[in-house]
Amino acid sequence: MRPGDGGRDYRHALGSFATGITVVTCALPDGRRDGLTVNSFTSVSLEPPLVSWCLGVGAVSFPVFDASPHFAVNVLALDQQSLVWHFASRREDKFAEVDASAGLGGAPLLDGCVARFECRRVGRHEAGDHVIYLGEVERYARFEGEPLVHVQGRYGRLDDG
Repeated sequence: MRPGDGGRDYRHALGSFATGITVVTCALPDGRRDGLTVNSFTSVSLEPPLVSWCLGVGAVSFPVFDASPHFAVNVLALDQQSLVWHFASRREDKFAEVDASAGLGGAPLLDGCVARFECRRVGRHEAGDHVIYLGEVERYARFEGEPLVHVQGRYGRLDDG
């Protein structure tokens, strides 16, 4: 089957690839902050330390992220599934009920994550209906806990068995 022949089936096939779940955040000098649920996060290079993630050009958050020179990637823990829907929503202030501190460039850092990467944007590449953002990791942290995993429309944990 060709990808253009059945968008929904193609999306289900892509969903067969297990991913972690992140919330990518940013802030602008005028104080506007934004965050959204992202599973397209990936490591690109160890030297220099580069990561990437993708954002649809039609996303409500697109103008804020596209103007921000920094972003933070918050890797969600198993017990943070509620944040997936919270940051996928269109609510006005996504940080009103969420504990976060300011990271580099003001990008919000979420409490309780298993890892965080604070990045300076070093690349922006248009790709179809998305933009691929490339960031150089300037600071990171790793914490104890299990990561939240997503596959075939379900959230859960890695099974050691």
